[in-house]
Amino acid sequence: QETGNAEVRFMQLDLASLRSVRAFASAFLHQEPHLHLLINNAGVSAGGTTEDGFSLSFQVNHLGHFLLTQLLLERLQSCAPSRVVIVASRAHCAGRLRPDTLGRPPPGPLSAFQDYCDSKLANVLHARELATRLEGTQVTCYAVHPGFVNTELFRHTPLWLKPLFLPLVWLFFRDAAEGARTPLHCATQEGLERFSGRYFADCRLQEPWPPARDDRLARMLWEASERLVGLEGSGGSPSP
Repeated sequence: QETGNAEVRFMQLDLASLRSVRAFASAFLHQEPHLHLLINNAGVSAGGTTEDGFSLSFQVNHLGHFLLTQLLLERLQSCAPSRVVIVASRAHCAGRLRPDTLGRPPPGPLSAFQDYCDSKLANVLHARELATRLEGTQVTCYAVHPGFVNTELFRHTPLWLKPLFLPLVWLFFRDAAEGARTPLHCATQEGLERFSGRYFADCRLQEPWPPARDDRLARMLWEASERLVGLEGSGGSPSP
C-alpha cells in the first residue's frame, strides 16, 4: 500500500526456520514463473539459537539465505540473465570460520557480535563460491557492504552497551535509503557481469579482507552449509 504499486506482494519468510525457508520457496515457485533478481538482505545481530539448533545470527544471515538461494537457483537460471546480491558487511574482517564449529555460538562475552562477523564473512565467501559454480550460466552474484546503516539490526544490543552505542548510530550511521544504494547498484547497473563473485562498497569494486578471498575456505563453507541445511547429496547444488 505504501508503494502504490499493486504488483508488490508480501510473502512471509522466517530465516530463523529452515522449514519456513522451504515453505516460502515452494510457495514462490508455484506462484511466480519468473525470477530475475534475488537480494539476500535480511540480517540480525543477536544471541540465541534457532529451532534448527544453530546460532541465530549465523542462520538468519547465512544459512537461511544459502538455502533460499539454492532452492530458487533453478528458476534464476531459467530466467537468465539474472543476479543474486548478498548483503554482507565490512564486519567480515573480524570473522572467523572453522569447519568443526560452524553454526555454533562462539564462546566469550562478545559472542553475539563475533557470530555476526562470522556470518558476514560467510556472506562474502558465499558470493565468491556461487560465482565460481555459476560461471557460464548468465547468473551473476555480488557481495555488498551497504555501509553502517541506522536500521533495527542492532535492536538486541545489550542494555549496558546501548548508552555507548546508540549515540554513534545517530551521529555516524547512514539512513536506510543511503544504505540501499550499493545493493541496488549491483542489482541494476549494466556491465557488472565480469565482476561476478566480487565485493562492492560505496557502489565501487573493493577488495575484501584476505580470508574472504580464500577459495579453499569458500569451498569448505559451501560444503558445510549444504550439510547443515540438508542439501548434501540432493543434487540441488551446482558443481564447480
